[in-house]
Amino acid sequence: MNSATKEATGPVCSGEHREEQASKSANQITVDISDIQVSADPGAVIVTYALGSCIAVMVHDPVRGAGGMIHYMLPLSATSPDKAKSKPAMFADTGIPLLFEKMYELGCQKKDMVVKVAGGGALYDDKGTFNIGKRNYTVLRKMFWKNEIIIAAEDVGGAKSRTVRLHVGSGRVVVRSQGKEADL
Repeated sequence: MNSATKEATGPVCSGEHREEQASKSANQITVDISDIQVSADPGAVIVTYALGSCIAVMVHDPVRGAGGMIHYMLPLSATSPDKAKSKPAMFADTGIPLLFEKMYELGCQKKDMVVKVAGGGALYDDKGTFNIGKRNYTVLRKMFWKNEIIIAAEDVGGAKSRTVRLHVGSGRVVVRSQGKEADL
């Protein structure tokens, strides 16, 4: 096959490639580190990149067709109260309640929400000196236990980076890590 023929027939797309193209054409909302985003746009895809010890909490309400995500860095705001005031999404204890408040503002109800979690790894802490990922996850579990929130699915721990996408319309969550994608 010569190059002219290749151009005429176009590239052969795998299912993964087609989905990637669909993701790019959708309304993509990026969640930065220490950030929260919510949306009620069924075509929106909320994405966060490079989760190491940080944790992303994804919340989807299939009744309202809304979704939200937080990407927090540290477990407790007591380590820096001033920072918590200016960037509440930096910490689990100030950011996660804010994520739920933003979902309630969209008309969502706690009983309808599906919660998924990813991250909490130990990329550069082989000796477990700081255990930030583990501490991030422990605080999250305590908060959810006290508030009777069940985690529907999670991909936490390990020494790997993760990119997470939440498809607001369907609630589908895809985790990409080490060149592989998997539904959560």
